[in-house]
Amino acid sequence: MKLAMKTVINATVCLTLPIMLSACAGFSRDGGLDEVRSLTHKDVRAQSASDAGLQQQSQDLLAQPLGVDEAVQYALWNHKGLQADIAALGIAEADLVQAGRLPNPGFNMLYTRNNGEYKIEQVFGFNILAFATMPMAKAAEQRHFDAAKQRLSLQVLQLAQSVRQAWVEAVAAEQSLIYAQQVMQSAEAAAELARRMHAQGNWSKLEQAREQSFYADAALDYAHARDLQMQSREHLSRLLGLGDSAHFRLPQRLPDLPQAETELLQVEQQAFSQRLDLQARKLELQALAKQLGLTKATRFINVLEIGPARVLEGRRGEAYKKGVALGFELPIFDSGAARVKRAEAVYSQALEATAQATVDAESEVRLAYQQYRLRHEMATHYQQEIVPLRQRILQESQLRYNGMLLSAFELLSEARGQIHSVNQYINALRDFWLAEAALTMSMQGPASMSPSAQASSGRGE
Repeated sequence: MKLAMKTVINATVCLTLPIMLSACAGFSRDGGLDEVRSLTHKDVRAQSASDAGLQQQSQDLLAQPLGVDEAVQYALWNHKGLQADIAALGIAEADLVQAGRLPNPGFNMLYTRNNGEYKIEQVFGFNILAFATMPMAKAAEQRHFDAAKQRLSLQVLQLAQSVRQAWVEAVAAEQSLIYAQQVMQSAEAAAELARRMHAQGNWSKLEQAREQSFYADAALDYAHARDLQMQSREHLSRLLGLGDSAHFRLPQRLPDLPQAETELLQVEQQAFSQRLDLQARKLELQALAKQLGLTKATRFINVLEIGPARVLEGRRGEAYKKGVALGFELPIFDSGAARVKRAEAVYSQALEATAQATVDAESEVRLAYQQYRLRHEMATHYQQEIVPLRQRILQESQLRYNGMLLSAFELLSEARGQIHSVNQYINALRDFWLAEAALTMSMQGPASMSPSAQASSGRGE
């Protein structure tokens, strides 16, 4: 019996020692953010009130007109919602570390005394069941931590896309506001000239009313442009984590069109190697495959208990017999077929969902690329054809006006047309950069279309 007890103790030590040695893992150096930065290629940090260096870097970004890359960086450092998501990653890591901690040992003591006789029992023990389940608990929390890093990475990319789109819309709105103001001033001058000529009897009431009506419409368009400019600035301010949109300045104009366009093959190759949602589904499939293998391995015997035991046989005063107890489940009524079938169905479900997600991603990338190319062609057409043509028409009209072959109202009308074509080019340029941001995001995860891009698509532009 002593040999049997020694065997049980040795077996228990052999089982628990590897767990004890592997349970010493602590917190990572940067709370999992290193991997997030590697996945997203973004400088993501946890904001801290005591981090004076990061606060100074943030202020330096606001000290100059905020470019699109600087706006994205500022948001990644200061957006409170993202900081909450970073804290959630810290919670997931804390759960992982806790799952890998050894349970505290227990100490029990019994002390009795009667007429000078003592009975003292002292027990120092460990929860063996916690040792046995620790690898499974730690593996589950590791999967949760990995999933949290994937989710945070996707949230970082989505925030970056939203900031890019908001920045493009805000800069375009400010440019459009400038041209709307010029149109209104031109219309105001024409209306005033028409009023004077009508007062002198050189114009009819109908002609004066037409110019006055155009001025009224131009003033309303200017008010709409101001409203759009305020809304876009406030939207960008919220994404930056700023309470007041007056705290930042924007460039006066959008970037020019790029000379070279991205090729579709390159886009598709990058998408299927970088998309975080597809990578997350692959990790889920791997975990389910391991779970399916475990379920099949434990199909017939999934409960096995072993431990020391003592038995009393005979009168009360006789000594206990010591030995080993062994118990396992008999697969008489439940052969484990249902559990295996369920595990196979869960794996098949995830496999088909992953296949559909791959099809959806491929379609999304193609659509984003087609919109990107179309927006580039439209903006190029405005830049190379329409705007120069309207400029030449205005120049010719100016020459004819100087030669008294054209009236002042006709010249003002041509000037308004030229300003309108420039404003249309700004809108086309805005739509291109919005499409470019959506294409970039579609190569890394599910992309969302901005309101301006949705409106453009609805117009069939």
